Amino acid sequence: MSDELETTTHEPVDDPGLPAHQWRPTDVDKDQERRAELQVSAMFGIATILLVLFIPAYLFIDADQTFLGWSAQNFAFGTTIGGAMLLMGSGIIQWAKRLMGDHAIVEMRHPVRSSDEDRVGVMEDINAGLDESGIGRRPMIRNTLLASVAALGIPTVFMLGDLGPLPSGQSNTVWKKGMRVVNDVSGAPIKPSELEVGQLVNAEPAILFEETEDGEHVIHGAEVLQVKSKAAVILVRMRPEDITPAEGRENWGINGILCYSKICTHVGCPISLWEQQTHNVLCPCHQSTFDLADAGKVIFGPAARPLPQMPLGVDSEGYLIAMSDFQEIVAPSYPELARDQKKLDERYE
Repeated sequence: MSDELETTTHEPVDDPGLPAHQWRPTDVDKDQERRAELQVSAMFGIATILLVLFIPAYLFIDADQTFLGWSAQNFAFGTTIGGAMLLMGSGIIQWAKRLMGDHAIVEMRHPVRSSDEDRVGVMEDINAGLDESGIGRRPMIRNTLLASVAALGIPTVFMLGDLGPLPSGQSNTVWKKGMRVVNDVSGAPIKPSELEVGQLVNAEPAILFEETEDGEHVIHGAEVLQVKSKAAVILVRMRPEDITPAEGRENWGINGILCYSKICTHVGCPISLWEQQTHNVLCPCHQSTFDLADAGKVIFGPAARPLPQMPLGVDSEGYLIAMSDFQEIVAPSYPELARDQKKLDERYE
């Protein structure tokens, strides 16, 4: 019985009871067909314009601006990208419902492996579907769709900028002479007597501002997070006799307290995995290991440069302060590093 079922061919019923096919207005009226084509093309065209408008929205709307009580930046991003995606999706739906082929296709059941004839038939059906979609004879829809799909890459390219600042020209941080070093959690200034031998403290600059041609520029909003991430430092205290300072850096520490950048010189991960006994600090990303007792030199891992060190001093109230900005580039390694480091060396000569 089972063999008989396997070899039986089931033909489709002559009349499955479906209602008679109703032609769409666009199938019988050329004016409505043209109107639908223009509507779909307009959706794709407006989507392209919205994606292009994302560029000025991204470049010129500040993250702190508001619009009707909302974030102006989020509103602009949602309007441009979200509106473009909505229009592209709606255009594709309208194209399929009003202009593509509209008739039932019956496919007979067949073995798992199709015969050569069936495979040829499938390709013929695919080609017929492409022909019925009208993409070959509707260049306006085709071109506007391709333009809107291509424009989807615009937001992607610009949002890559949020991965971090471009490496070239990023030689300086906000540290300057006299700026206090404060705890990065409490914001409290730090006195040398508050650090124990073997202790590591994550720290940051007390006042966040940048020097401009017109004077000092106070930093607000999202810019604070950006400059803090680059100016982040670690303070460590060791026995002075365990420290081997680099030439010219004999007075960069205070009673065994040294200050280094928290940014790994490999790809920029934050580091603070501290080994008290070996005086080593490890990067959690790729295990680069730096000897903080020996000018932050690399002793293991893919990092190619020592950790940048910042000279420390004490102000009139006894708190730790920076004596200058870093004299080395605080950033991952990149091809332009040698050029920018040369400029930075000339600044401190």
